[in-house]
Amino acid sequence: MTDNESSYNLVLARLERIESMLHCIIDKQAIRDWYSTEEFANIVGKAEFTVREWCRQGRINAKKRLSGRGAYPAWAISHAELLRYEQEGLLPPRRAA
Repeated sequence: MTDNESSYNLVLARLERIESMLHCIIDKQAIRDWYSTEEFANIVGKAEFTVREWCRQGRINAKKRLSGRGAYPAWAISHAELLRYEQEGLLPPRRAA
């Protein structure tokens, strides 16, 4: 193998790593229709437990959806709700019935 071939292979390997990292970045920033509590928590900088509690208490609008993890549905939060939360914050607490 010549020096040119070796340099070419090194550049090609680096470009492939860069491309892989760019795909990861794009995937993380992709706008989705629905977010899991974990994804929502990462976006807003809160703990997943906190986001689950907000869902349970009605502090953010969320729906229970089948998660593929057995019989227990998981909270799902829409992109529209993410935008609302970023602009307006939490909803007021529900009154006890």
